[in-house]
Amino acid sequence: MISRSFPELRAHIAELFKTALAIVVPDSNDVVILVEPPKQSQHGDYACNVALQLAKRLKRNPHEIATALLCALPPSPHIAKVEIAGAGFINLFVTSATKQAVVPHILAAGTSYGKSNVGLQQKVQIEFVSANPTGPLHVGHGRGAAYGASLANVLTAAGFNVMREYYINDAGRQMDILVLSTWLRYLELYGIYVPFPPNAYQGDYVNVMACTLRNAHGERYASATAEKVVHDAPTVATDKEAHLDALIANTKQLLGERYIDLHDHVLSEQMADLRDDLVAFGIEFDNWFSEKSLFDTGLVAHAVAALRERGHVYEQNGALWFSSTHFGDEKDRVVQRENGQYTYFASDIAYHMNKFERGFDRIIDIWGADHHGYIPRVRGALQALGLDIDKLEIELVQFAVLYRGGEKVSMSTRAGEFVTLRELRREVGNDAARFFYVLRKSDQHLDFDLDLATSQTSDNPVYYVQYAHARLCSVLEQWGGDPADLLESEVSLLISDQEISLLSRLMNYPYVVASAAHDFSPHLVAFYLKDLAGGLHSYYNSTRLLVPEEPLKQARLALAMATRETIRNGLALLGVSAPEKM
Repeated sequence: MISRSFPELRAHIAELFKTALAIVVPDSNDVVILVEPPKQSQHGDYACNVALQLAKRLKRNPHEIATALLCALPPSPHIAKVEIAGAGFINLFVTSATKQAVVPHILAAGTSYGKSNVGLQQKVQIEFVSANPTGPLHVGHGRGAAYGASLANVLTAAGFNVMREYYINDAGRQMDILVLSTWLRYLELYGIYVPFPPNAYQGDYVNVMACTLRNAHGERYASATAEKVVHDAPTVATDKEAHLDALIANTKQLLGERYIDLHDHVLSEQMADLRDDLVAFGIEFDNWFSEKSLFDTGLVAHAVAALRERGHVYEQNGALWFSSTHFGDEKDRVVQRENGQYTYFASDIAYHMNKFERGFDRIIDIWGADHHGYIPRVRGALQALGLDIDKLEIELVQFAVLYRGGEKVSMSTRAGEFVTLRELRREVGNDAARFFYVLRKSDQHLDFDLDLATSQTSDNPVYYVQYAHARLCSVLEQWGGDPADLLESEVSLLISDQEISLLSRLMNYPYVVASAAHDFSPHLVAFYLKDLAGGLHSYYNSTRLLVPEEPLKQARLALAMATRETIRNGLALLGVSAPEKM
């Protein structure tokens, strides 16, 4: 049996180099020592580029510096061999005994394997999805949801104190358009036909909400004078958007106080639908923040006043403008219109002020890629307010493009021709949706192949990984022993090339999680799981695990169980299940 304790190898190796640097370069306390797994396994288990970092500073050949460092490097029971490669990279090979020790370590750690405290419990807020509550979530929202939830899980595993937040846009024009759309469909149920604007919301979900409104409130919102809504509005031919705004204004006047109740009903219905959809997708939020609350509490007015006091707001043509060009934006932005209404930008400034006031150490916004141009003005406003903009990270998510049968699937929100997240989940399942969404870095284009996602082949990455887990469950079930007995296995018997390779992969899992947290890149976990599953399948296909020799069988079963635990832990971070049978 080998000890269940397992060293933090990167930190251990960094300390070795720190000791060597103190001898070779005495004034090197400011040098950052990076120890990372190399891209190719033949280059060792870890690599350090400190000699290359020092070359310019010392005006010496990096290979010479690397040689000097190797001579001064203290011996370690965990390092079998050290080599210099290329221009001065130092490659380190971990001993087989150290790699073997990862197995009992994983078995003892269980679901905690891969977790760390590198985040030092810093308070992090992640705001994601935050779709306007004007219709069902579509596949574009799905990618942001999967990315945000996976990132939150990864950061939590790395020791950050994470709050997941959804910002409800419940105070703007889009909600008024949805309320109008629902009301007009509701009137149709009572035989009152008002021409339906082509730029209102057209989806079937509007008809469903109209029926829900009738069932809940009967004729409360029906009016024989509803025709006035359209008769008193500008004609469609003049300006479609102006016509829509006039319809909204007339509806508010006609319904009076009932309009507020109608608005609240539609908002409540849509938010309930959004919550249900997200929960079914495995995503829950710690806080739902209302945009309307920013106006009700005066925070929007306070934010604009604060900018004005600092000299960053000026008046022009009756409107108030923020001097965002002073902070890198392409043009100045209106924060309060001439009619006294605040803009979306003003409420966004207030919302971010509120985030800072809540004392988060780091604030992460996850936006659609189409909001790229919005970044300079938001960061500029926070800078103008004297806030530490380095605390704010904005991650962009490209839309996912669906393909079915080789054909691109199109979608459009207002026209109602979109593919909803529910439809996607119904077609491919939650697991495939969650895994496929994080297969690429969030700001990269994603082609989502629906046919591949539903296939049961090794080409389907989520099936490939889950099948690896199910295979291991099957072996352990065939064995039928007590898993606790595997903690005492003679893992020193794991000596084949494939076993050592698999051990190396398992050893790197905590590093992958920490790297994914550092880079805000949960796709690194998905890549890792694909690679680990590949190593497992190769090992499984070439090696008999349930051999007659009891010590060897127990050792291989321990390796199988450690691999199963690691796959399960990684899938959990991505919100994907680990089935025991397939």
